[in-house]
Amino acid sequence: EVQLVESGGGLVQAGGSLRLSCAASGFTFDDYAIGWFRQAPGKEREGVSCFSASDGSADYVDSVKGRFTISRDKAKTMMYLQMNNLKPEDTAVYYCAANLMRRRCAGYVLHEYSYWGQGTQVTVSS
Repeated sequence: EVQLVESGGGLVQAGGSLRLSCAASGFTFDDYAIGWFRQAPGKEREGVSCFSASDGSADYVDSVKGRFTISRDKAKTMMYLQMNNLKPEDTAVYYCAANLMRRRCAGYVLHEYSYWGQGTQVTVSS
């Protein structure tokens, strides 16, 4: 059974850092492109970062460039999202998701991501 489980969320002051983790079962993070998404209250789910299994490259949306870093462990069973210099507007539920259609990132089209974790809450206070 394919499953993704996120962890690492919490409450942090503006300017602080958090590292989110995403654990996979039923597949490895070498099989598919993996995306991190977030959804703030009253807003649509949006892509944040994507990791290409094909070449290990990473993509970031403009709002998090220079602050967030996506990575994968050597065993390819864990994905991470290191978030630095957090801002109140980063407050959201964060999800990791697997794109079974691609190994290389090509945007953040939600329906291309077949498997989703349950999400982890990140709250940034001002």
